[in-house]
Amino acid sequence: MKILIVDDSGLSRKMLLRKIPESIKESSEIYQGKNGQEGLDLYKENKPDIVFLDLTMPVMDGFEALYEIISYDKKAFVIVVSADIQAKAKERVLSLGARYMEHKPITSERLGYIFQSLNWNKI
Repeated sequence: MKILIVDDSGLSRKMLLRKIPESIKESSEIYQGKNGQEGLDLYKENKPDIVFLDLTMPVMDGFEALYEIISYDKKAFVIVVSADIQAKAKERVLSLGARYMEHKPITSERLGYIFQSLNWNKI
């Protein structure tokens, strides 16, 4: 499996990475971007199976990156992970094509549930 984590905070990327179940990390290629433009470029280069995307980032924010990723690949599986808990932000990212919007910090249990419910081990 290929996993892309896009967040301008190195600490946030590291925390999310730590919470991904070991059984998934061991067999995955993991890519990290520091802004939306890097995320878009990494998406196009590597075609990840799942993307974890922050909203507030420099260069290109998460809203624009989400729009560009979905425009590039309608089947992209993007989960927005953000401290922005406003209903309007959630409504916007879901209308742009995100599968879920999760609040920072995402829990290990929630990540485990997401991977388990999507049956990623069979990819």
